[in-house]
Amino acid sequence: MLRATDGNCYVTKFQNNPQHVRVLANELLASRLGLALGLPIPEAIVIDVSDWLIEHTTELRIQLASTQIPCRSGTQMGSLYCGSPGLTLDYLPQELLSKVSNVADFARVLVLDKWTCNADGRQAVFYRSKPHSPRYTAAFVDQGYCFNSGEWTFPDFPLRGVFANNCVYQGVTGWESFEPALTRAEEMSCDAIWRCAADIPEEWYEGDRDGLHRLGDQLYRRRCLIRRLISMFRESARNPFPNWRDVPLFVGLPSVRRDGAAEIR
Repeated sequence: MLRATDGNCYVTKFQNNPQHVRVLANELLASRLGLALGLPIPEAIVIDVSDWLIEHTTELRIQLASTQIPCRSGTQMGSLYCGSPGLTLDYLPQELLSKVSNVADFARVLVLDKWTCNADGRQAVFYRSKPHSPRYTAAFVDQGYCFNSGEWTFPDFPLRGVFANNCVYQGVTGWESFEPALTRAEEMSCDAIWRCAADIPEEWYEGDRDGLHRLGDQLYRRRCLIRRLISMFRESARNPFPNWRDVPLFVGLPSVRRDGAAEIR
């Protein structure tokens, strides 16, 4: 966690992280898309980390097995830290999860995770918006594995990008439970998608400008698949939405084309 010149603290991912340099681009793009959908996602920014700070901060090291390597200087991805240091949690027991003040947003964030093919489970942190508040608020973090991490492909599977505990989905009664995020995603223009990606530092995607354009085009085409992909999760063995009232929309499995986009058969 770094404190930036604006006075805020940011959870920072470095270019030479052991996952892939593209997770920085994924974080920035997916976070901006999520914010455009109205989701409680921390602001993501570009942070410039100097050589001097790396050299004089022993904690800025990456542990790889028995080896430590310095974090890379230059532009890094910062995610605004939620809540107060030491008072933000990454786990709540089930009896508290169901009482989270914005628990309904767990359904809405499925729109983002299915649209972007988040290959990880849905990650969230929990904080009290006021020091003595009896309830926690959820913020959705860690979008690095959207677009299948460094692959920038879309292998869609029912249980990808979903939260581990079904109790957060108990309030889902139909498609209205995913609004307004669902309609905003389905109606998002190609220009709006590209504005979210336009100023991503080139070093975060290895200068592959054509690949970034293809990613934007695929996101635009995938808007029409979001309901189908959510329906796949609904019809899975997890039975995440037991209180859904209407008949299933799901009619077939998606296959993945060579260009990485999903098709429904």
